[in-house]
Amino acid sequence: MTNSPRLLKGAIVAVDPSNPIASVIIFQYNPDTMTRTLQAQMSGAGGDRSEVSRLKGPPVETIKVDVEMDATDQLEKADPNAVGMGIYPQLSALEMLLYPKSALIIANTLLLAAGTIEIIPPAAPFTVFVWGPKRVLPVRLTDFSITEEAYDVNLNPIRAKVSLGLRVLNYNDLPQAHLGHGLFLAHQVVKETMATFGSVNSLAAAGGGNIKLF
Repeated sequence: MTNSPRLLKGAIVAVDPSNPIASVIIFQYNPDTMTRTLQAQMSGAGGDRSEVSRLKGPPVETIKVDVEMDATDQLEKADPNAVGMGIYPQLSALEMLLYPKSALIIANTLLLAAGTIEIIPPAAPFTVFVWGPKRVLPVRLTDFSITEEAYDVNLNPIRAKVSLGLRVLNYNDLPQAHLGHGLFLAHQVVKETMATFGSVNSLAAAGGGNIKLF
């Protein structure tokens, strides 16, 4: 038995409105780095000075992360899926986050052929980025690039790096009844709690206890 702590793995969970079964894409290896950018949403930019410190809402947050996929371990164990397809299934699961379902495309084509004037574009899957219990975020996939680095004899990819760009969806982006609305609020509450822990005694530490703001 090992004394090493259990490693939680990051994941992307996609729930398709037309399919009640969630697609769970667990990262084979957790990325070593993740870049997060937060852009403040201020209501007073360029306007009335009395509004300069007012916030219109939560910041616009984007996430950049590189995910590595490798079938080497599975191939060594003669896993039939890895032997027959390499990492094609895992890549396809990620790519399908950007594709409308083919069944909907066929249905819309039939409706157009029948004379329907207006076709509503299919909804994208509801996507959640999971990075430990404290970061469960509704997101939209904005950037996606794949670098395939090795292939088997049948040209199935067996090693690749996937660069993902994610835009966090907050309660200003989603209707109140949407699952992601409450999910983001819960995330903010957790962040506020963490901020309280992080700021205890920080003012005294910064000024040797001599700084008074109020």
